Amino acid sequence: MSHELEIVNGQASMAYVGAVPWHGLGVSVPENTSAMDMMALAGLDWRVEELDSFVEVNGEKIPTGMKALVRDVDNKVLTQVGPNWNPVQNSEAFEFFHDFVEAGDMKMHTAGSLKDGTIIWALAKVEDQFELFNGDKVESYLLFSNPHQYGKTIDIRFTPIRVVCNNTLTLSLGKSAQNSVKLNHRKAFDSASVKSTLGIAHSKLDSYREMAEHLGSKRYTAITLDEYLTELFGVKTGTKGDLTRTGETVRDLMETQPGAKYAEGSWWTAYNAVTYFADHVAGRSNDTRMQSAWFGVNQKKKVDALEKALEYADA
Repeated sequence: MSHELEIVNGQASMAYVGAVPWHGLGVSVPENTSAMDMMALAGLDWRVEELDSFVEVNGEKIPTGMKALVRDVDNKVLTQVGPNWNPVQNSEAFEFFHDFVEAGDMKMHTAGSLKDGTIIWALAKVEDQFELFNGDKVESYLLFSNPHQYGKTIDIRFTPIRVVCNNTLTLSLGKSAQNSVKLNHRKAFDSASVKSTLGIAHSKLDSYREMAEHLGSKRYTAITLDEYLTELFGVKTGTKGDLTRTGETVRDLMETQPGAKYAEGSWWTAYNAVTYFADHVAGRSNDTRMQSAWFGVNQKKKVDALEKALEYADA
């Protein structure tokens, strides 16, 4: 089985706290590991260097005007970038968590390298959580993805995780709430500015709880559920509105997903069926599924699922 997780010298470039994730790969670390130790244990204590890029024509090296982003530990070329690219070093990404961890506001959870070192991520657990419907626990995490890849942006965002099924939920609380920051590489990374924009996680999780309780108080019908799934996944070609295979799979998950007993028959259940599908069912393998659910098409699908669930709950 192929892995999105990078394997270097036979070792997965990943560190984790708690249960063994994905394929049993990576290094298990103590719960109170510092941010910088997490970086080192995950095999991410390397830098990228910008080197002039050339093409060889008739034995002559001609500058391309581009630069190669090269990993210093093995001279691996990660991407080609323009002259105005500002790389963010892995150490800068992990230093972002340092003050939070030292103050006891967060604990490092996982970190690793995807797609041959072109995507670096770190996930920290925020010391905040809530419980709904007599047992449905939701915890808060902060995810920092640092791409060493042309065309990709730095992405820092709060992401709630539903404990009963380990679903990564979306924190979509309206346009006025800054729950994530996306940064291109045209400017140098400003850690203080990002922290100021994100603000306090606790207030965001309180807003998310109110939203979840609202979804849990509103019930769907067979008709509105099919309408919801049709908006998200479309209909089979050549049919009179039959759900696609994906839509049918998600509909089946309404009753079989972990945590289905909490707020059963509500839009909270419907929304979580979509997130469970994205995180645990869709895709070819666990790590390709994770990459899509965090950074790819399924991350966008979960945002859409939440926004549409709220629309139906308010109708």
